This record gives sequence, C-alpha cells and structure tokens, in this order.
Amino acid sequence: MTLKIHLSQEVQTAQADGAPIVALESTIITHGMPFPQNLETAQAVEQTVRDAGATPATIAVINGNLHAGLEPDQLEQLAQATSVAKLSRADLAVCLAQGNTGATTVAATMIIAHLAGIDVFATGGIGGVHRGAEHSFDISADLQELAQTPVTVVAAGAKAILDLNKTMEVLETLGVPVIAFGQNQLPAFWSQDAGLAAPLRLDSAADIAAAHRMRADLGLPGGQLIANPIPKEAEISKSILDPIIAKALAEAESQNITAKAVTPFLLNRIFELTDGKSLDANIALVLNNARLAAEIATELTKN
Repeated sequence: MTLKIHLSQEVQTAQADGAPIVALESTIITHGMPFPQNLETAQAVEQTVRDAGATPATIAVINGNLHAGLEPDQLEQLAQATSVAKLSRADLAVCLAQGNTGATTVAATMIIAHLAGIDVFATGGIGGVHRGAEHSFDISADLQELAQTPVTVVAAGAKAILDLNKTMEVLETLGVPVIAFGQNQLPAFWSQDAGLAAPLRLDSAADIAAAHRMRADLGLPGGQLIANPIPKEAEISKSILDPIIAKALAEAESQNITAKAVTPFLLNRIFELTDGKSLDANIALVLNNARLAAEIATELTKN
C-alpha cells in the first residue's frame, strides 16, 4: 500500500511552482478554543502566512486520510467536529488504520509535514518536560520528534506550564539546536523572557534557512527549534504568570489530572485566572510565529 497525502489545491499549486509553504498544526483548532473562535483563529493564522508570502498547509487526519492543507469547508468542518483524537507519533498510525479523524500535535504535524516535503512549521509552543517529571516521567514526544524529523519549528518557546530547565536539558541531550530569534534570552510562550539564556541566537530568516540547509548537508537527523518571542505589546510577564501557573498546577494535582489531559486543563485554568488574557496572548504569538515561518520558508526557496 502506498501512503497518500491529500494536498489542498493551494498547496498543490505552491509545490508545483516551488513556492514557500508553511505547515500548521490542527490541535489549536480542535483542542485549543471553542467554535467559532477556533475557526476564526485558524483562518487568521493561514491568512497571516499568505500575507507574508507563503502558502499555509494546515495538517490533520480526516476520515483516515492524511491532509497537508485543508480546503475552507474542511477547515470549518474540523472546527465544529466533536470527539476528535489528539494525535502524536504513538497514535497516528492507529487513527489512520481505523479511518478516524484526528488533530495533530507538534510531533504528528512534523511527521506529516516531512512526508509532504514541507520544511517549516509554525506553532504556538512545543511540549516538553512537565513539572514533577522526575516522579511522573511525563515528557512530551515533541522533544524526540525534534531530534529525528528534519523540520524547522517556529514556536514561542516551550509552554510556560512546563519545567523549562529540564526541557532545555533534554533538548541538549538529544542534540536539538534551540535558537532564540533576535534576543539572547529564551522566551517562555506568553512571556518574552524565561529567565534562561538561549544556547544559540540568530537574527534573520536567511540565517535560520542557512542553518536548516547546513544540517542537511552534514547529514544530521532532526530539525531545529526557533524560539520566537511573543510581541512585547502582547506578552504577560513572568512575574504575573508564575503564581497563576502554580495555582493551576496545584489544582490539577489535587484532581488527579494526568497524561494528555494535563495541558488542556492547565491552559483552560490559566485562561480563567487571567480573565482571558492568556488566550489573547496565545493568538498573538501564533500569528507572530506564522509570519517568521513564512519568511524562513521563502528563504529556503531561494537558490
């Protein structure tokens, strides 16, 4: 059996023309916010990629079919769908084999983007090492994926609910380059500064594209993580967020919320505890990442 990837008409045209393409994940649509805000946000992210000169390719599994790029009606249907699986590397194949529908996390989006020949992916924040992982061993598959799938991922750092120090240690062990864009400090999703120095810094899309090509020339597996800070006007400072995150984490522990349910619970509680400001910041940082990803994808199409 030959695995078929269904490309939207827009993505087909871009590939035929050798034009830049940016992969986008779909869990932000199905697991990130309610309808119709999820649809409006997905449409805004896609349009941001277009406005920056590239073609968006939202990744998803629909009725057992891999999709790189969704038609407008498919995007709307996904935004209103219920009981959509949240797919990572471990469950992607089973979802496909059973003919089900699933939204892709960072790891699954990277896999499908690479299969579709797409080199750049924009997301909000990556998963990582959860706080208390020394007891729970709760570590996102995103980190291993970055170490083995050659896609450049543009994110606003790892999600601030995670143990950022341990996340960075694991990425270093796995040999994943973590590159801060335009600053010496690592961003922390909703905040520009995680309080951690960035191991690497690059200041232009052209330099990031050159590093992507060089990894391929060296035969190095895996991708690179571009840590793009949230715009200053949209950030929520670390000093405000830290006690809110601590409260949400304590509630999750007291309610025995574990595994894949942890992140959605925490993000929802932080939304409530910030009176919705965390979601506004989330949307702003995703749009910002989409712009940078489009610039990198454009540089990669240049000879």
